[in-house]
Amino acid sequence: MPPATARPDAPQPSTSLASARAERGRRGYLSGLAAEDSVARHYARHGAIIEARRWRGPGGEIDLIAREGTRLVFVEVKASRSVDAAIARLTRRQIERICRSAEAYCGDAPDGLLTEMRFDLALVDGQGAVHIIENAFGGG
Repeated sequence: MPPATARPDAPQPSTSLASARAERGRRGYLSGLAAEDSVARHYARHGAIIEARRWRGPGGEIDLIAREGTRLVFVEVKASRSVDAAIARLTRRQIERICRSAEAYCGDAPDGLLTEMRFDLALVDGQGAVHIIENAFGGG
């Protein structure tokens, strides 16, 4: 059977448009990793132990999970050109998913859901500066 070919009259995505989109996606992914690395170093400098990175739970992914003594800190990292733009990228739906995943993570902790926890929002601006909003959401 001959290989399938695209119909000549079917719309074809522009190769340059598709490659530009792929490049933006790659840059965004790498930028996100760099932002998470910066935030992890920030927490470590302040005495926290990073327990997990990009942990996936039933609600979705938690960017960083740090331990400060007996407290677990669940960190959502947002990077953008400015702090205000980064804050605007956090949605109510993301907050709900992070809280649901944090509950699952604590389910395996020695104190279970009685574990002391905090939800931080870590913002990384276009110059790479890290801004932490402690207890930004959740019941912590």
